[in-house]
Amino acid sequence: MFGIPGKQAVTMTPRAAAQIAKLMAKGGHSGLRIGVKKGGCAGMEYTMDYVDAAESHDEVVEQDGARILIAPMAQMFLFGTEIDYEVSLLEAGFKFKNPNVVDACGCGESIKFDESLPATK
Repeated sequence: MFGIPGKQAVTMTPRAAAQIAKLMAKGGHSGLRIGVKKGGCAGMEYTMDYVDAAESHDEVVEQDGARILIAPMAQMFLFGTEIDYEVSLLEAGFKFKNPNVVDACGCGESIKFDESLPATK
């Protein structure tokens, strides 16, 4: 929807693709839908949900057995994002390296986008 021909909307590191493929296989799901919603101290939060089928306007990104679906309202906010999966002594989880983010809260769970991008519901 908001893509550039020949360029994927988001990319995944090999660690992220492996983890997403593992989660898909474990739960028998066909993909992981990512999006954004209002919330958190900086204004917006990422969402991730298992899905069993793509919706008509989802952007689909497939890599190394992993399948990500991007909700239509989130596509402009996520374009150019790299998704990684990091493991540390205290936590493990997906990390979004998003060039569209202008600010984030201290905990890293909440983000703020450039004011020129339209707000989502």
